[in-house]
Amino acid sequence: MPEPAKFDLIVAEARQETPLIRAIRLARPHSEPLPSWEAGAHIKVRTPQGDERSYSLVNLSADAAANRHPHSYLLGVRREQPSQGGSVYMHMLKPGDVVTASGPGNNFPLEATCKPIVLLAGGIGVTPVVSMAAALVARAHPFRFYYAGRSRGQLAFLPAIEALTGNRLTVHADDASGLFDVAGLMMSLRDNEPLYCCGPTPMIELAIQTAKQLGWSEGRLHFEIFTAAQPKAGDQAFEVVLNSSGESFHIPPEKSILDVLIAAGKDPIHDCKRGDCGICQVGVIEGVPDHRDFILSETEKTAGKLMQICVSRSKTPRLVLDL
Repeated sequence: MPEPAKFDLIVAEARQETPLIRAIRLARPHSEPLPSWEAGAHIKVRTPQGDERSYSLVNLSADAAANRHPHSYLLGVRREQPSQGGSVYMHMLKPGDVVTASGPGNNFPLEATCKPIVLLAGGIGVTPVVSMAAALVARAHPFRFYYAGRSRGQLAFLPAIEALTGNRLTVHADDASGLFDVAGLMMSLRDNEPLYCCGPTPMIELAIQTAKQLGWSEGRLHFEIFTAAQPKAGDQAFEVVLNSSGESFHIPPEKSILDVLIAAGKDPIHDCKRGDCGICQVGVIEGVPDHRDFILSETEKTAGKLMQICVSRSKTPRLVLDL
């Protein structure tokens, strides 16, 4: 996989979209064109601590050329509670500040189909989904867009989305109508209509479970998660051994295998750090993985020969990885 482009960007605009979501527009110092991107893409922004955080690129225009060498990138960033540092940093940015970014990359692309497409966004998960809606409007491809959040006041970019999508949009506010019925929506779909879903982990987990119960074919449900993986109560430390070198690493309960390897200068290939892109997948030579990803099938998880080192842990005191 080629190394993504890296560049310094200036904050051209920063404004509050909602009490928790900040819209940030980034551009090159002299407004030089930026790399092109397609709906579902993201860039990574480096924090002062040296970490990278992924943020989806937002397009609110039906212009088919809007994403071709644009002069700016628009992001929507939710202030997380608690934050691991990324969202606090992004919310403190002001016009004129400089950030280091890389990308774009895309783990959540729109796939070609002749069928109508159904889009579902939960909260800040709207950022890649609205870009899909814009692309579908530009192509005159039929779609329906469901946008759900705790209240209308917490739905970022809503006026622009309403103008873009018209009667193809259904807005749902939990405080007025209760939790959005993900399973009910999925049961109503016919003729193998594909569903693209992005939002908090419970929404994605319910969508995955429902797809299995309904016997959906593999690849009909497309999803991306916007919530970083969190340690679970009872997590234990374990040892990881790299088969190629024999090096051993202690993995504490509060850190992932990936984080420990990066801190040790190993820089394994990775992207999302949420277990939904599959890029950090490695082979398991010894030990039993504790799978926490959204990529592997149940058969693959039972076999225990593969794992995603950004989120999954170990059920045994020692893992030997094909690294």
